[in-house]
Amino acid sequence: MAENKECFEGRVWRHSSPEERFEAVLSSISDGVYAVDNRMNIACFNRAAEAITGYKKEEVLGRPCHDVLQTNICHDACAMRYTLETGQPIVDLAITITSANGETLPVSISTSLLRDKEGRVVGGVETFRDLRLVESLRRQVEKSYSFADIIGKSALMQSLFERLPTVAIGDSTVLIRGESGTGKELVAHALHDLSDRKEQPFVAVNCGALPSELIESELFGYKAGAFTGATRDKPGRVALAKGGTLFLDEIGDLPLPMQVKLLRFLQEKTYEPLGGHASETSDVRILSATNRDLVDNVRERSFREDLYYRLNVIELKLPPLRRREGDVPLLAEHFLRRLRLLRNKQVSGFSPDAMRALLGYNYPGNVRELENIVEHAFVLCPGGLIAMEHLPDVLRSDRIDPDSCSPATLEEMEREFLTRKLAENGYNRLETAKALGIHKTTLHRKIRKLGLDLPDRDGRSRNST
Repeated sequence: MAENKECFEGRVWRHSSPEERFEAVLSSISDGVYAVDNRMNIACFNRAAEAITGYKKEEVLGRPCHDVLQTNICHDACAMRYTLETGQPIVDLAITITSANGETLPVSISTSLLRDKEGRVVGGVETFRDLRLVESLRRQVEKSYSFADIIGKSALMQSLFERLPTVAIGDSTVLIRGESGTGKELVAHALHDLSDRKEQPFVAVNCGALPSELIESELFGYKAGAFTGATRDKPGRVALAKGGTLFLDEIGDLPLPMQVKLLRFLQEKTYEPLGGHASETSDVRILSATNRDLVDNVRERSFREDLYYRLNVIELKLPPLRRREGDVPLLAEHFLRRLRLLRNKQVSGFSPDAMRALLGYNYPGNVRELENIVEHAFVLCPGGLIAMEHLPDVLRSDRIDPDSCSPATLEEMEREFLTRKLAENGYNRLETAKALGIHKTTLHRKIRKLGLDLPDRDGRSRNST
């Protein structure tokens, strides 16, 4: 019976027309497939394309493809037009299309030329793969790499994420240390949002941005008549933050006279507004941040030692972006998605060269600088992928031979990066692992995997030498 069925199906296949066979093959493909003629009108549309887009074949045949699919690159960087004009295929380009019901769908497309029996170009064919499941999984993965508004999958950031909920509980003062642009205020916001004070105000003061003669009135307020022009009482930031959190950014810039008054407030929870004669109280939690080493400031007598220990009950250190291995692509994509939503402009991602440039940069301005770089590229990019020419000059490699200076693959970049870090630490494996925020066994495993050729000595005697 089975043999008869197979023979029957074989005869049907052999006696069917080439067009019928072609349609049967197209219908069996799980990816969406459509073909266009030389005028970019749709000539073929398979079942998977119908299922993904919601359009029926009868609705789209003969129509311009850009009227149907309405991709985010149709007008500025059409992949099909590029292939028809240059003969070059496009492979696995991530874009978005618009379904029949107006839904924006993420897909991956590939294009190629369509030729007749004589080899003449008669149109183009494009396959597209539904990436909605991939996008959903990506969002789930990214969620595990974020905490509040802070994003990072590196070991150093994951360690910080583990500490934040514990530190947020209670009223202990917290000193947040990190270079400019590392996200100290984001951490302060996260601590407030995770605390019992989250329903109360979060008030931030940049101690370095206020003139020394105004900072006291800004912090503690003033009474009417305290100085010329003070016609009424004005509450300070301490009063405004009552019941909540007061964040003192760039605390190292606080003048010495104000350090004395802040110390008193931390000890007694009382203060006197400028021009006032009675003490007032305010129940606030103090979080502070600095990009300085306050221990050096204490040693130089520009910062009070007793205030330092009052502020530094708990210390959180934010790593610079150059030490956050693997976080640059994650952050760059995050900033790009946010810009797409805010400005309603379809820039789908980064070209390999552009991403390689982002990965190879040192980021002296840290996360804030990366955000500015992505915005710069977003503004200059007309649509589609961000390319090298859209990046700021500081990242442009057109003055450098990319073949001699840029690693071609992620593995080569990782090999170059680890070799440099090991050299910086005198080939001391333990110190290098600490600098990277990973366990030493992870470092040894990476060294073996990448086949790094290192000196016999391990650098443990470096300090003694």
